[in-house]
Amino acid sequence: MISLDSLRTRFTDFFQRERLRAEMEEELRSHIAHRADDLERSGLDRAVAERRARIEFGGREKYKEQIHDTLGSNFLTTVLQDLRFALRVLRKSPGFTLAAVLTLAMAIGANAVVFSVMNAFVLRPLNVPDAASLYALQHGNEHSGYESYADYMDLRDRNHSFASLIAYNVVRLGLDAGDEPTSVFGLEASGNYFDSLELHPYLGHFFHASDEQGPNSAPFIVLSYDFWHTHFHDDRGVVGRVVRLNKHPFTILGVAPRDFNGTLLFFNPEIFIPIVNHPQWGGEDLNTREAHWVFELMGHLKPGVTPAQTVSDLNSIGAQLEKAYPKDERKMTFLLVRPNLYGDYLGQPVKAFMAGLMLLAGLILLAACANLGSLFAARAADRSREVALRLALGSRRRRILRALFTEAMLISLAGGGAGVCGSVVLLRAMSAWRPFPRWPIHIGVNPDVTVYAVALLLAVVSGLLFGAVPVRQVLDTNPYQVVKAGSNARMGRRITLRDVLLVVQIAICAVLVTASMVAVRGLARSLHANFGFDVQNVLLAETDLGMADYAQDRVPAMQKRMIEGLQAIPGVESVGLADSLPLAARGESPDAHWQKL
Repeated sequence: MISLDSLRTRFTDFFQRERLRAEMEEELRSHIAHRADDLERSGLDRAVAERRARIEFGGREKYKEQIHDTLGSNFLTTVLQDLRFALRVLRKSPGFTLAAVLTLAMAIGANAVVFSVMNAFVLRPLNVPDAASLYALQHGNEHSGYESYADYMDLRDRNHSFASLIAYNVVRLGLDAGDEPTSVFGLEASGNYFDSLELHPYLGHFFHASDEQGPNSAPFIVLSYDFWHTHFHDDRGVVGRVVRLNKHPFTILGVAPRDFNGTLLFFNPEIFIPIVNHPQWGGEDLNTREAHWVFELMGHLKPGVTPAQTVSDLNSIGAQLEKAYPKDERKMTFLLVRPNLYGDYLGQPVKAFMAGLMLLAGLILLAACANLGSLFAARAADRSREVALRLALGSRRRRILRALFTEAMLISLAGGGAGVCGSVVLLRAMSAWRPFPRWPIHIGVNPDVTVYAVALLLAVVSGLLFGAVPVRQVLDTNPYQVVKAGSNARMGRRITLRDVLLVVQIAICAVLVTASMVAVRGLARSLHANFGFDVQNVLLAETDLGMADYAQDRVPAMQKRMIEGLQAIPGVESVGLADSLPLAARGESPDAHWQKL
């Protein structure tokens, strides 16, 4: 640990460096003056004596550095000197500096964008307290984690590993708040949902497990913050207000926290409702054990319980359920996964895709470093006479290398800063982008501290990589040969080194171009593939009669009236009805009408 006296000494040395430098200069001048006096007494002219004294004294800067080190030079003072010198050198070559900074800005910016997306997709945990102990359930023989409500109740009540276990599912409903009915996406959740996640409402209060007293017993709504802001215009009087969901009255209890967007990655529900109301919008009977495609489960592990112990516990319960309900042929084996893309709908393909993108971004950065290394090698060769003169005047090779690395680090940090600024603009635009307007998909890829730290690390590593290229040139330089050879002299094996770097650049760029062409060609073929049906001049009109509380016996008559109305429109060639569209997600369109124009 650094003592207070040591800190005080360093602080004093920093602000007294000018006095120390003046004393050093005075000491050196006195040595030269004394030698000149001796030579003058031997019969030499004063001017000749001073010149010979300076020649005999040798490299003045070398002695100044040695004295400075012996006295215990201030590290911060040395760094500031190197920074000032590097800035002067870079300012003299604005073209080189701008090209280097822009090259690194594009490379580091591309890596920051890709890593920020991967961080949001894969690495970043859900925005809930104690996210480290939160795990989602997934079946051991498939990527799905869906369960029936009856299975959820058994798993929740019989397990000894979870502090709490919650269930949830996405549902699409019709909301009538008294102005204009609208379609909303809700997250139907078990009564312990908010309490188990340790969340606190932004406004009002949440529903709880005690509110569940059987089917349709908890007609309550919790609004998401964004939906409250956009649809209810931050009206605090909304708490206690009665609205209608699929024609059924529901009471608004409160508003969820500002930064909480549910437990499905990138799917931001607009409202939260209790699961026990599931039958009210045409859902399966909650007691139907075979309906095991409905709810997903997750929960916090108890302190000291490991994932392996939890899996063993769940599999034991699953074996008991298989014996108790032999008609349900589903295998009840489990895995624990983090509640991100690995345990979400998109699964492993997205992880593989992100890994490929990260690899390509890394190759871009390597190509940029090879390019800058080549530039730095050429620049060092062009400055060979300057370096040789500094060595001949007594400057040490370590000091020259430190100056070169300082230039490289300044360029890399400037390029990294510019790249991060550009990536922030792009990432904010991506976060505000709604790729699927009909779905509440939110790609929250705004950079966080992790992204900035990775960008800084990439900038530092890049500076070290291309800054190290001219090291051997400096170490192998013979200052006397370079000075005697004149301005045409070059140091090191410039042609060989630059050729190697050029080969590396060409190889990396060839890989990048080939990969890009393959990706673009694959995308073009997928857009123009033959799906087995004609989509030209086809319009889709979606309806959900359940949102209007149509009973099953009234649905066929209403569908017939809708088809007849569409057929009567001039220009309509044919009309069809389908409950599931080609290539559509399961349950995406409960009732749909195809119009052929």
